[in-house]
Amino acid sequence: MCRTVEVAGPGFINLTLEEAYLASQIEHAASDPRLDMPEAAQRHTFVVDYSAPNSAKEMHIGHLRSTVIGDALARTLGWLGHGVIRQNHIGDWGTQFGMLIEHLATSGWRPGSSTISDLNQLYQEAQAAFESDPAFAERARRRVVALQSGDPATLALWRELIRESERHMEEVYSRLGVLLTREDMRGESFYNDLLEPTVEELSSKGLLRIDDGALCAFPPGFTGRDGTPLPMIVRKSDGGFNYNTTDLAAVRFRVRELGADRLVYVVDARQAQHFAMLFAIARQAGWLGEEFRAEHVAFGTILGPDGRPFRTRAGGTVRLSELLDEAAERAAAIVADKNPDLTPSQRAEVARAVGIGAVKYADLANDRVKDYVFDWDRMLAMDGNTAPYLQYAHARIRSIFRRGEEALSDGIIREPGQSVTLVEPAERALALELVGLAGVLNATADHLEPHRICTYLFDLASAFTTFYECCPVLRAPSEESRTSRLTLCEVTAQTLSVGLGLLGIEAPERM
Repeated sequence: MCRTVEVAGPGFINLTLEEAYLASQIEHAASDPRLDMPEAAQRHTFVVDYSAPNSAKEMHIGHLRSTVIGDALARTLGWLGHGVIRQNHIGDWGTQFGMLIEHLATSGWRPGSSTISDLNQLYQEAQAAFESDPAFAERARRRVVALQSGDPATLALWRELIRESERHMEEVYSRLGVLLTREDMRGESFYNDLLEPTVEELSSKGLLRIDDGALCAFPPGFTGRDGTPLPMIVRKSDGGFNYNTTDLAAVRFRVRELGADRLVYVVDARQAQHFAMLFAIARQAGWLGEEFRAEHVAFGTILGPDGRPFRTRAGGTVRLSELLDEAAERAAAIVADKNPDLTPSQRAEVARAVGIGAVKYADLANDRVKDYVFDWDRMLAMDGNTAPYLQYAHARIRSIFRRGEEALSDGIIREPGQSVTLVEPAERALALELVGLAGVLNATADHLEPHRICTYLFDLASAFTTFYECCPVLRAPSEESRTSRLTLCEVTAQTLSVGLGLLGIEAPERM
């Protein structure tokens, strides 16, 4: 395996791989649809909780990070052979729905007459009425009780809101290219019947006590600014439940009913304390044993050029559907300039893949815990660590095979006895990058950090660019060299395609 092994100063050991060993790894990858990537030796069942928009509201840029980070993690964990259960914890219950349903009932609203944009406006009207009209606020609270007790007329209105919301979410997810479906949506309403049993179990284990009229848990190690124990309210003083109760019921359900031994919550960093307390209580209750792992996959904020949370020029929230429209429009101009020979339909399809890929990659390429600035020019650039750069590297490789009219079987070279030779430094450097895939994917799964895949793909594409400039492929000096370099090209293209796919990004054949 190694040509030399040497100690290089305190704490460092340098291993220089043999060319023959390195070449054999590329040959194995070339003959395997999984690129010689083994599945995880120890399998787990992951519940990945991500996206989580609210019903009756349009999805906006604030939902982007959870959605794309969670989807990339779900794809990567699945690729490694783990069981993955996607959960979209929809906000579809509580005071806000009593408020909206009461407004719809008193304004003569007819089911089926409103789109999600209309519901956005109606929600704002209901909120204004709730804050300014005490009589309306009281009726809205009674609507919450009616909803929770199963009043037929209230439930009928609620179901209409949910249907239109689900239609909108499915449309956005389809355009964004994420795996979430209607079957993955499990709203807060699902846990309604599980709240009382959850609280009863916690009480029976001595984990709850009354504090200022509310029933609270006090997990050890959490204190307020004055040093007193910090409570998590699980039943309010008026007897109602809250989202803490729902989250506790969800942990209990996911472990006991879904059979998960790994819980992953892709939620912004501001909820760090909530999840730390949630997991602590779940461990006290015995729901999360020693063999279980629960992790809050925290992420930062998307900022505008002014360093503040990204908004429209008018100061409003950026709607996700409008953001995706703009991404495709901006990408269309780049694609038209790069390859004017594409037909209009091809150009539109490539522009969609490039534009949406650019938005997703710009988010994923950053260390998730950090904020980042949303910058169209940077994310759509054809050089640097961007999706268009990686997509273009893939398309460039595919053009080599089209020009060489190489016959491939399912995109993988499988000629018996085919050999790879690594003579030039650029060939060796590319091969070294290619054999790093398994380590990167395993590290991504261990640390739940998709940016590791992005960094790897950028380094791989950069190594290929150097190889392409230094090592002629179709005009290689010998047939043996030509075949070897074509194999390197094929494995690189497959690796780029797989890596981008794990990020939920397409790799166009032409660009």
